[in-house]
Amino acid sequence: MTQDILNTSVREFVAATAAKQPTPGGGSVAGVVGALGTALGEMALNFTIGKKKFAEHETFYATLAGRLQKSQAMFMTLVADDMAAFGMYCDANAMSEGPEKTQASELALAAAIDVPREMTKLCLAVLSDLRGLADKCNPWLISDLVAGGILAAATASLCDLNVRINAKNLEGPQRDEILAASAADRKRANVLAAEIEEMAKSSL
Repeated sequence: MTQDILNTSVREFVAATAAKQPTPGGGSVAGVVGALGTALGEMALNFTIGKKKFAEHETFYATLAGRLQKSQAMFMTLVADDMAAFGMYCDANAMSEGPEKTQASELALAAAIDVPREMTKLCLAVLSDLRGLADKCNPWLISDLVAGGILAAATASLCDLNVRINAKNLEGPQRDEILAASAADRKRANVLAAEIEEMAKSSL
């Protein structure tokens, strides 16, 4: 199912998301949105590389290109991981009561929290990269760069929601620490997206 979803057309993915089925859901959509935001940053970079005006930044561009390509691939991996985490949850629920079910449920819960937390960290890395490009980007592509930042920040917000809905099943300080870290990362993502847009104002 996971591989089928990753190989579908945009139209098919949208239809599958709308269907009365658990996956793809919010976590999978978040990963796709993050990948698209990264792709917009890559496009802005590709239309900047080779421009005489920005020749002094070619070394930076080469490094950034590799980072963004890797980030886009990682988002796709996290889409698969999110669907796998839900599969673990379903498998645990289908088990008979006992120690094995308890352990399986705990692992499924950990995966349901870890995947969006990893996705958020990736969002912050991408936003930092896009911010680094904002003042050395082809001005005709600056709106795409800003849009990429907005999508990355939106992905972080979606991840925070997923963490919150799952972390409520935890107890004690661990839950509070996870929720606080997730909220702080969401805020940081929004700040970075706003900084990218502010840096681009002169070209918009």
